[in-house]
Amino acid sequence: MRSRAQAWIDRFVTWSPVLLLGALAALTYWLNAQVRIAGPTFDGSGRHDPDVFVENFKAVNLDKDGLIRQALIARRAQHYPDDDTTAFDAPQVIFTDPDKPRLEITANRATVTGDREHAYFEGNVRAVREAAPDVPGGKPDGPITVESEFLHVIPKEDRIVTDRPVTITDPRGIIRATGLELDNKTKTVKFKSRLSGQLQPQNSSR
Repeated sequence: MRSRAQAWIDRFVTWSPVLLLGALAALTYWLNAQVRIAGPTFDGSGRHDPDVFVENFKAVNLDKDGLIRQALIARRAQHYPDDDTTAFDAPQVIFTDPDKPRLEITANRATVTGDREHAYFEGNVRAVREAAPDVPGGKPDGPITVESEFLHVIPKEDRIVTDRPVTITDPRGIIRATGLELDNKTKTVKFKSRLSGQLQPQNSSR
């Protein structure tokens, strides 16, 4: 049972997080590149005050057929001129692409740096990649969910890191760990500590 569980964890680590968090990295790159509040530039005299804010913020990216492929919705968005960051309250980020499962990320807060090199999702962070409709064998692979209190996305490096507890689930089971490093370029995931997994019983078809 131990070897079976370890083999499952190995497969899970190299598959589920890469698919979901890799899509999250791509989505955040779009967010950094496309969604930026342009407010007036002035000397804030050391104060961290917004120069512009938007209530019920919504930004979308359309494909050539006019269909929404990426969307960012937030209760409030505000830009801070002193460090050129943009902050979002209650962000909901949606990523849809032809032939790819829908991805949705929600959090209490999100911050994008002015140089577009870092994005931080904080508070009840939940990322859900829906089941892929067409997989070998004709069986859906099921939704994949990542939950944590903090995710730091580094688009240029294609990396996602957190030092907080993280839970990753799909129909096959659950992985829990403290700390995570995803390198989407090398397709590797490293869990820092306290790694545990729960394997769901499977009916043998043989």
